Amino acid sequence: MAGPGLVAGDVVVDALPYFDQGYEAPGVREAAAALVEEETRRYRPTKNYLSYLPAHDFSAFETEIMRNEFERLAARQPLELLSMKRYELPAPSSGQKNDITAWQECVNNSMAQLEHQAVRIENLELMSQHGCNAWKVYNEPQGMSSTDCAENKLSGVCTETSGSYDRTSPERASEVEEKHSGSELATKEHATHSWGQAPRNGIHMGVSCQ
Repeated sequence: MAGPGLVAGDVVVDALPYFDQGYEAPGVREAAAALVEEETRRYRPTKNYLSYLPAHDFSAFETEIMRNEFERLAARQPLELLSMKRYELPAPSSGQKNDITAWQECVNNSMAQLEHQAVRIENLELMSQHGCNAWKVYNEPQGMSSTDCAENKLSGVCTETSGSYDRTSPERASEVEEKHSGSELATKEHATHSWGQAPRNGIHMGVSCQ
């Protein structure tokens, strides 16, 4: 609400309804309506009540393209369609059938357009061959997906577990060999191998599922 001592040019921010809370409390809506009604009764704006403000400059942010478009709209001219003139291959006019210069211009135009189309075809072929991989390489620095992160983490666990198993296997085999021999040793080695293979299989299965 504008107070009675408001000076021209002052900015008064009374409330932020999208941030402030408590508007649904009992009596708040009625109090706000009463303030609005009170100000409406005592404030009678005149035709020049904004005279203290500077004149509007509506062209401050206009560009040359915008200015031309506004002028076209003001003149009620139709919108110019996309010009395909650059892709045309017109032959010399009837009056220039025997003009070498006119024919040379037509040949130069056709050669330029053929080269342009050849470059476009080459770009399309390169994109079809390398576009997919190039996009993947571009996305790598942007951050891996959650699936990639999980797969890398599980791969690290698999490598760590395999290394730990490979380090402990000789020690276990040595201890078993000292205490047991023959068929009992073979049974122990088989059990040790099975014990190490189980977590490996589980980790590889988890990576595959990801």
